[in-house]
Amino acid sequence: MTTTTSAESGTPLDDATLVSRAREGDVRAYEQLVLRYQGPMFRLASRMLANRGDAEDVVQEVFLTAWRRLAQLTENAAFVGWLYRTTTNRCLNVIRARRPQVDVDLDLAESPRSDAQPEMAVEVNVQLAALNEALQELTPEQRACWLLREVHGRSYEEIGEVVGTSSTAVRGRIARARAQLAEVMRPWR
Repeated sequence: MTTTTSAESGTPLDDATLVSRAREGDVRAYEQLVLRYQGPMFRLASRMLANRGDAEDVVQEVFLTAWRRLAQLTENAAFVGWLYRTTTNRCLNVIRARRPQVDVDLDLAESPRSDAQPEMAVEVNVQLAALNEALQELTPEQRACWLLREVHGRSYEEIGEVVGTSSTAVRGRIARARAQLAEVMRPWR
């Protein structure tokens, strides 16, 4: 039986160790990686695509592809960046394949509790809807860069690697996205 925690301390294993074990065929180690990163990948995909079903499909494809191609990964520690890059690229492909805009699908699970202060919850939900609509007006590349930076906290260099451009270009895309979003969200200030 394989373990996904350190026997000495009972603490979870780091990503590189789990990736190494998964590359050797340890399915439980890979399951731990999926459990650890499916949430962030789903949030990225759902915000990029504004469609929960498409996001679920993308994330499922990403993790299936990652499992199949794990042997191709040259550095165990590069796994997370690889996931972000693969998820972002799949989302961009979906966006390019469907030129008409889709309806905004709010993730109400991340909305404030509506039983606490209903008026506040309604206002925040309206603001989230406006932000999601504004995100859909950005170019796919701007949206990807903005989400990776502002929501997922990735560095400019990491984003550049994910989207295949320089960190300077990433900064420019994010600056344009911020300006456009600030203009659209001005009534909410």
